[in-house]
Amino acid sequence: MGVWELLLVGLVILLGLCGVMVPGVPGSWLVWAAVLWWALKDPQPVAWAVLVGATVALFLSQVVRWALPPRRLRVDGTTRRMAVYAGAGAFLGFFLLPVFGAIPGFLAGGYLAERLRLGRSDAARASLRTAMRAGGSSVLAELFTCLLVMGAWLGAVLWG
Repeated sequence: MGVWELLLVGLVILLGLCGVMVPGVPGSWLVWAAVLWWALKDPQPVAWAVLVGATVALFLSQVVRWALPPRRLRVDGTTRRMAVYAGAGAFLGFFLLPVFGAIPGFLAGGYLAERLRLGRSDAARASLRTAMRAGGSSVLAELFTCLLVMGAWLGAVLWG
């Protein structure tokens, strides 16, 4: 697979990661489709292993999402700024503190957005708690899984 095709697959994966944060956009499906496209164009054992792992991980993520409360983020006052900050925090945390840094990064990004909006620490914590109960945990589970798939794909491309 050529460099341009790999960049295109990476771009679709990033688009899927952004799509996870937007209600109604099938972000995890875009991530899976990008990995499928890569595995079909570059049929090596490592590519198929990443595809199978991505399929299992995303399926388990959907099961977890069904068990968590449904997304009602806009109803409970969650802003788009909070979603952007939380997503950026998860992305940065994933690379700064490998893999598991996505969770504190997501929470820190959401807290920062609310702290900037509300101005007080206790109000920002309460707003973040409300957002997480209103479906933020569902978004975090899906985003974390997509970040894991992206990390596996990136690792396979760079070292495989």
